[in-house]
Amino acid sequence: MKSTQRMSLLVMLLLGLVWNAGAGGNDPKTGGEPGIQFTESSWRAVLKKAKAENKVIFLDAYASWCGPCKLLQKNVFTQKEVGDYFNKEFINVKIDMEKGEGPALSRQYPLEAYPTLFFIDGNGKVLKKVIGYQRPEELLTIGKAIKKSTPNL
Repeated sequence: MKSTQRMSLLVMLLLGLVWNAGAGGNDPKTGGEPGIQFTESSWRAVLKKAKAENKVIFLDAYASWCGPCKLLQKNVFTQKEVGDYFNKEFINVKIDMEKGEGPALSRQYPLEAYPTLFFIDGNGKVLKKVIGYQRPEELLTIGKAIKKSTPNL
């Protein structure tokens, strides 16, 4: 009798885990959380991909200690509507400008403050530079304006 109860409890626990894993608000198209999906590729690979796919790069230039950067990550980049648009239209990358490739990129793309959001073409040319925290609707408006101004990309 006790083994039957344990088995029932184990089955219920496993079903609960499976149910929870599928109910976390994941986006089935990306297999991950809703919002902007950022690539982990090197900057050189990002430029190459942007050129090959004829897309603009969206670069979130941040620092790990930056409060507004953390708010962008938590409150803006995670929004479904923002993610749906940016994932479709841009190659998305975020780089800590004080680590790894960041210091070299900050010489190529000078920063005045964190966060700085860049829209860059596949040749590395800055199309737009936005400084500071942006609300979701502001970021979408900026992204749509970039797309409209670069119809061939």
